[in-house]
Amino acid sequence: MVYVVPESEVEFSAIRAQGPGGQNVNKVSNAVHMRFNIVASALPVAIKERLLASADTRITWDGVFVIKAQGARSLEINKTEALARLQEAIELASHVPKRRKATKPTLAPNNVDLKAKPTVRRSNRGAARSRSSRCEQQHSQRHCHPGAA
Repeated sequence: MVYVVPESEVEFSAIRAQGPGGQNVNKVSNAVHMRFNIVASALPVAIKERLLASADTRITWDGVFVIKAQGARSLEINKTEALARLQEAIELASHVPKRRKATKPTLAPNNVDLKAKPTVRRSNRGAARSRSSRCEQQHSQRHCHPGAA
């Protein structure tokens, strides 16, 4: 469901725009400061929470979304641009992120990986040379412990 922001929930104020514009920029207030109170709005609770939890710098501590639009020389065009930016932010917040399903790899690939590791192969080589394994191999010949017989 796409939530459309009614203009009654938005507060506009005309301000002087920055940048080029000749003499007209000093005379006419054609930039728009738009304020939208997220907490007091009729947005669904889930969208409000996601908007307030977002790291957007345009949201104040009081939960007010502030947008400044000054791209055009017309006040009406700047108003529609500010509303479009607000609508885009609300649509992004209305998208519910997919929950990650935790998975566990099977043991077979793990064991194959371990056997391929050089350190494991080296430790097996040392174990093969140990005294106890030699004793088991040469047990019938009784050369393992001279003087023990």
